[in-house]
Amino acid sequence: MPKAAAKAPLIELTGVTKVYGTGNAQVRALDGIDLRIEEGEFVAIMGPSGSGKSTVANIIGCLDEPTDGTYRFMGVDVASLTRNQRALLRRNFLGFVFQGFNLLARTSAIENVELPLIYRGMGRRERLHLAMQALQHVGLGDRAGHTPGELSGGQQQRVAIARAIVTRPYVLLADEPTGNVDTRTSHEVMDLMTRLNRDQGITVLMVTHEHDMAEYADRVVRFVDGRIDSDTRKEEAGACSTRP
Repeated sequence: MPKAAAKAPLIELTGVTKVYGTGNAQVRALDGIDLRIEEGEFVAIMGPSGSGKSTVANIIGCLDEPTDGTYRFMGVDVASLTRNQRALLRRNFLGFVFQGFNLLARTSAIENVELPLIYRGMGRRERLHLAMQALQHVGLGDRAGHTPGELSGGQQQRVAIARAIVTRPYVLLADEPTGNVDTRTSHEVMDLMTRLNRDQGITVLMVTHEHDMAEYADRVVRFVDGRIDSDTRKEEAGACSTRP
């Protein structure tokens, strides 16, 4: 009997190039990279400023498009999708966490968290139920009625994470998620993301320049000058996992 076809990786970039500008002003942010990310991985993307790490995250998040090469999500060529289909991919499969919390200042925590569900047209009762569940997952069920101004920086980032996971995404894209919080809170945020990866199976792709934050990941991909300089898994490096 013929062998069953291998399952496509969750994320696959093949020969991806990204060029900004033209002529003498041209910048090659990505230079023909190949990258595969399997479902359930926790991957840290590192590199100096201008190395391409944020560019590749933006392409994976469908916030930007490659100049050349192929990006496949669950085996589907993203370039073949219409603009509306790419918007649906972002809305239904991806969650985003940024360095800035991007919360609505005059809106309660639970109202901030339910925003993605409003865009889905979900009814109020179900929205509130799922938003409260997400807040409880990040340990803020008792802060649901608080506005961002009544929360610490770490709590605000937890609300932002709850908002990112309320749609139950396949992938959590985090761009410098600990950049605006202190060291102790940074580790609390990373512990939370590790639990979401381990307990809920959410694939985590994190852009960071902090080596101690990257230690939480199972795999570290380092970019230099638009190319992948190294791609290391913890077992390959002989390191011990940070997970219990």
